[in-house]
Amino acid sequence: MGQTPREESTALVETYRIERSILLIRGKRVMLDADLAEIFGVSTKVLNQAVKRNRNRFPPDFMFRLTRREKEKVVTACDHLARLKFSSTLPYAFTEHGAIMVATILNSATAIAVSLQVVRTFVRFREILSSHVELARRLDELEKRHGQQLTQIFAVLRELLEAPPTAEAERKRIGFSGEERA
Repeated sequence: MGQTPREESTALVETYRIERSILLIRGKRVMLDADLAEIFGVSTKVLNQAVKRNRNRFPPDFMFRLTRREKEKVVTACDHLARLKFSSTLPYAFTEHGAIMVATILNSATAIAVSLQVVRTFVRFREILSSHVELARRLDELEKRHGQQLTQIFAVLRELLEAPPTAEAERKRIGFSGEERA
């Protein structure tokens, strides 16, 4: 059965909220406790208490605590996390498996429904990444076959395949530096 327009728009909003919440920290795609709590419709305190009661379900490859430096970088780079700036506690980061485990310990109807969307979003990211890897492999094969003829084209294509610049790299500095003053 198809979704109604209202259900479709709700799913799109949820997908957007989940996508913006997935961050790359320590080389892993993760979601912070504050974002997971918001998505699951509970407070961060309730989420973290549930995790603490079920600590044996969260090994280091499911969850880790951010360092102060990581927290500062995340708060600076992500506008939606500005609320964490003055928090005295360091947030937890949950991998895909950790986010699914959170849904199982919360065990509410909302958590179950949202966990399906979280899984779909992580899977989609994985598919996108694997398609880039496959494309890079095919480019290598073509380059070996056609060598010098297509070197410039391959260089441009490889540039396009590289990861987009981070938000920090795109952000322009405001103000004056000592070199700009006359």
